[in-house]
Amino acid sequence: MEIFYVKKIITTILFTALCSGAYAANEFENTAEKVKVAMQAEIRSDKEKDRDKNRMPIETLDFFGLRDDMTIVELIPGGGWYTKLLAPTVAEKGQYYGALFTSRIKNLTKETGFEKIKILAEDSKIYKKEGADFYTLEASTLDVKNVDMVFTFRNYHNFDEQGRRKMNDMAFDALKPGGIYAVVDHTRRHMEQHTPANNRRFDPVLAIKEIQEAGFEFVDFSDLHFREDDELEYEVGARSVTGNTDRWTLKFRKP
Repeated sequence: MEIFYVKKIITTILFTALCSGAYAANEFENTAEKVKVAMQAEIRSDKEKDRDKNRMPIETLDFFGLRDDMTIVELIPGGGWYTKLLAPTVAEKGQYYGALFTSRIKNLTKETGFEKIKILAEDSKIYKKEGADFYTLEASTLDVKNVDMVFTFRNYHNFDEQGRRKMNDMAFDALKPGGIYAVVDHTRRHMEQHTPANNRRFDPVLAIKEIQEAGFEFVDFSDLHFREDDELEYEVGARSVTGNTDRWTLKFRKP
């Protein structure tokens, strides 16, 4: 019941955005072909490829409006699951930047097709204060301007409020007017207090509120990663939901 309540709230917010003319359709065919090639590349492990069915990268990137000639930033790329798809897709006509907690993708720059990867905000600090449950982000700027799109996948939940707001502000400053902020994360019940079980989940309504407060317009949401059988009761690494969590997929625009 809680999942549908959250979706109803998001639908209401979306209706307001639609009425203000915030939504625009996108073409994607040429870009999709490049994503498909990247998905089959030998550099991807079998474990990474096994996640394609669940993560649905082609449909997700289509929803966000990715184009192969865009300048894009991926925040907190982790082990590079999406980096291995995004960087080759824009390598010829666009530019890929990785920023914040990028140590694990630096080796990719030595691989064929990934030479153009650039790393931003290397002086940033991400750490947990003593006794804290969430990370703090110390950074000033991404040192890049007028980018077309900023992505962050399943990272919003990692930060305390200060860190989330800092990340949103940095994304806003880096984007050009009309640029897209693309955010995906694991769903937490609306207004549910923090517990060990929901530690890596986040309330999508609160995310919308915080990101709008950074100056963004809410454009759209997708139910691509809606999972009815995730009851939102268990930690995302629990055996009953791992790899099949309900995730919210939100699209914002810089005015």
